[in-house]
Formats: sequence, C-alpha cells, structure tokens
Amino acid sequence: MLARRFVAAAAAPASSRAASSIALKYAHATYGAASKQSPAALNQVDQELTAIASALKSNPSLNAFVNNPTVSAKDRQKGLEALFTAAEGPKKTPVSATTKNLFAILSENGRLKETPGVIEGFATLMSEHRGELNVVVTSASPLPKDIMTRLENSLKTSQTAQKAKTVKVTNKVNPTIIGGIVVDFGDKTIDLSVSSRVNKLNSLLQESV
Repeated sequence: MLARRFVAAAAAPASSRAASSIALKYAHATYGAASKQSPAALNQVDQELTAIASALKSNPSLNAFVNNPTVSAKDRQKGLEALFTAAEGPKKTPVSATTKNLFAILSENGRLKETPGVIEGFATLMSEHRGELNVVVTSASPLPKDIMTRLENSLKTSQTAQKAKTVKVTNKVNPTIIGGIVVDFGDKTIDLSVSSRVNKLNSLLQESV
C-alpha cells in the first residue's frame, strides 16, 4: 500500500525543499569554477568537499569552528588550515586552489556556517553531472527490505528517474515524522508523513477557531 501511495503522490506536483539560497550560490560558483578547468579538477574538488563533510561529522571541534562567527582572525586561520588538512585525505594530496578560494571567501564573508549546505549543493550538482538520481526515503523506523524494493521499482517508472542513468535509494530514520514516509529527490519533496498531516490538521483547527 505504501508503494502504491508513493506512485500516486509522485504523479502529483512535488513541493520544493527549503534550502539556503546563499549556500546554493556558493555551490554553483564552485562547481562552475572547477568544471571550467577540467574533469579531473572537478572530481578533485568533489573529493575534497566530501572529505571535509566527513570531518565535520566526526570532529566536534571542527564543526564548532564553522558554526562560530565570533572566532578571532588568528583562530579562523587555524580552523581553515584544519579544514584543508581534512580535505587532503589520507594521501595528503595538495588541496586545490578552488577549494581554498571557496573557504577563504566563506570565511571573509562570515558564511562558514553555510559550509554543510554548500557541500550538499555541490554534491547535488555532481550527481546531476553524472546522471545520478539520489533518493532519500525518510521513515520513523527502518523500512523492511521488500518495501524499499517496491519503492525503488515504483520510482524507476517515474519520468524523473527515467532521465537519470542510475537511481540510488537510501532509507533515513527520523522518529519525529511519527509514521508514513518523506521522499526527497533532487530539489523536490513528497511528504506522506503522519507529522505533516497532524500539522495540517492543527492549522485547520486554528483557522476555524
């Protein structure tokens, strides 16, 4: 039943996900700068940003740095050096000028807190470049394998998926949605969650008072 509901919802217009327009501008500018150089340069920036994203998740101090706009110029430089060290990866490959310029500008403009959004936006552009469609299915608890298979098969019949070379579906768990699912693909969202229906009901009740 869940898969059938998804197919019906996929045929209807999807809403756009809320995203930082500022982060997306930096992501597009970085992608444009790297792609003008060479495919190798583009892939290098992608690998560097992926490494930085991983470091932000595993290193609380580094994550605190990008989210603290009050750090001194000296500490900001140390923080940037730590980011670049993470970007080098285990092979200690010199960081590209494009990645260094990105973070220098983010730092100068007081926008380091946009780092996760910039990396996410860049990753989306890379997926489009490779002809990939990444779909995230969020549920209150892990979905059974057969349900995920049915959702994936249903998705592959959609017009959006047929334009992609590959389709990757992952399940993300978020208990706050209570039940149902939320499907994110590209810049679109299909919200079939119980929490969404509860919020809509609350809004209607408030309007009727």
